[in-house]
Amino acid sequence: MNSDHTHHQQPIEGKAPTFWRSRYGIGLLVFGAVAAYFLLAEHRAHLFGAWPFLLLLACPLVHMFMHGGHGGHRGGTVDAGTPEIQSKEKP
Repeated sequence: MNSDHTHHQQPIEGKAPTFWRSRYGIGLLVFGAVAAYFLLAEHRAHLFGAWPFLLLLACPLVHMFMHGGHGGHRGGTVDAGTPEIQSKEKP
């Protein structure tokens, strides 16, 4: 008898499949989606009551992550080699 189990699917190009592409990862995603649906369906009134506060909370978070904090504006100075200056200098 041969105990070699070569009939299993081999990963493409020698790479191991990631967790989220495995059978267990997909099952976890489906379970999470169903749980999120029922959580939102049952607690919709609480969510709508907190909606204005969630929007106000999102403002500083967007500022921090989208602009890179207060240093993300580069202090209002633009380098002469940037495309913004080069395009403005062309006639």
